[in-house]
Amino acid sequence: MVIILLCGVSFATAASPTVDIPDDANCLLQKPAATAVNQRGSTKQAATPLADTTDQDAAAVSGESGAALIRIIPLQKQYVPVSNKDGKVVAYTTAYFGEIKAGMPHQTFTVVFDTGSGHVILPRTSCRSETCAKHRRYERELSSTAQDIEHNGTPLKADAKERDQVVVSFGTGKVTGEFVQDAVCMGVSSPTCADVRLVLATEMTPDPFGHFAFDGVMGLGLDPLRLHKEFSFVGEMLSQHPGMLPLFSVFMSRHEDGQSTITFGGHDKRRAATEVAWTPVAMAELGYWQVKIKQIRIGDTVLDYCADGDCRAIVDTGTSLLGVPRASSRDMHRLLARPVPSGSNPSETDCRQVPGHSIDFDMGDHVVSLPVEDYSRPAPINMTAADNSTSLICRSLLLPVDMPAPVGPKIFIWGEPVLRRYLTVFDLEQKKIGFALASQPPPPEVMLASAATIGAPAEGSLLAGAPLRGAVSAAPPPKAESTAEAATVTV
Repeated sequence: MVIILLCGVSFATAASPTVDIPDDANCLLQKPAATAVNQRGSTKQAATPLADTTDQDAAAVSGESGAALIRIIPLQKQYVPVSNKDGKVVAYTTAYFGEIKAGMPHQTFTVVFDTGSGHVILPRTSCRSETCAKHRRYERELSSTAQDIEHNGTPLKADAKERDQVVVSFGTGKVTGEFVQDAVCMGVSSPTCADVRLVLATEMTPDPFGHFAFDGVMGLGLDPLRLHKEFSFVGEMLSQHPGMLPLFSVFMSRHEDGQSTITFGGHDKRRAATEVAWTPVAMAELGYWQVKIKQIRIGDTVLDYCADGDCRAIVDTGTSLLGVPRASSRDMHRLLARPVPSGSNPSETDCRQVPGHSIDFDMGDHVVSLPVEDYSRPAPINMTAADNSTSLICRSLLLPVDMPAPVGPKIFIWGEPVLRRYLTVFDLEQKKIGFALASQPPPPEVMLASAATIGAPAEGSLLAGAPLRGAVSAAPPPKAESTAEAATVTV
């Protein structure tokens, strides 16, 4: 995908091969299997300091308990240009990431909080590749609380000449790593910590990890995506801090200088324009946060592909596009296409503002609806008819997805287009997902450092993935404090 999907991992034993998911794009949606083998395997980038949870923020969070432990982590957004073979920028892909700490004394890292994968992954100092050198790396020797372990949690013997490794394969790229148990913390001024098993990367592929500013990944998927449940940061946080409720929520700002957040322990009521509507997780045994779709409507037309009610959607914070099954993409493109109003200037027409049908995902009790601004390709295209006449057409921007059973093939991926429109709440205990229309506050008069977008294209850009019109403030955002070199993805 021309997106970054932090996807779910697949697991297998040394005697069983890793299951592969088709590599359709930059995807951090962990594949269904990770392989642990018994063999030995074994820059720094400054980030803008992020604000800690304030008492006012905590008071606005609904955790269904006034005494609940709440942590709100600001998220920063980054755009990375995607170029064709001629070096021309044709699109942008995005990622959202926030700050965590690991070890004692604390070492600070930025991670993508990924609902499509299962492990906390950080590069370690023994990884000296160009990709790892772009990021801050975990220094095992500096942490007094670190314990080298095998994949099952057994302490590594002092005289061990070999140790377990894991290969975590994503939709695009992979990570090879070793295991350690250490404190992982969230919060700046008064961090809350949990003892967690980590994957320390000794190898990271350049695509996608070399293109983005974040250091690692915090997998927030369900336990079947993990080697063991002790690799779950949220699970261990809940176990070791009973005052935190088994909820986390994601809010993505529509404005480039607005503050996106992930909240652990509840959801921010100020960011919900409606009541939260809940739907159960479908096939939780697969490890993904996915829901059952009973029907999909485009205008008055019911999509035949899902007419039997057997489609599902994975809610994935690691992708920037709307993913649709490849077999349904042609019909959806056709139903969503619409003509540009006559007399329009093609170079100034933004199809995200040209009226059209919404995509309505009916889950039975409620509907998730995406209007044109969330699924349209910004620039119109010139279509030639059979009689050689031409016309300007607005088309949808959909990511074709090929995933085999049991996850696919009738699987959609709800990435940034859905998450930007809906505040999304994840309930780990009851295995359900809540959706509320997001209440987007007006752009702040003073931009927070943690909200400064990295690499945003200029206002008015019509390249795929560019910001929505009116989402960029008139004043240019402050330059991000980062030593990472500018990266361009080539497709």
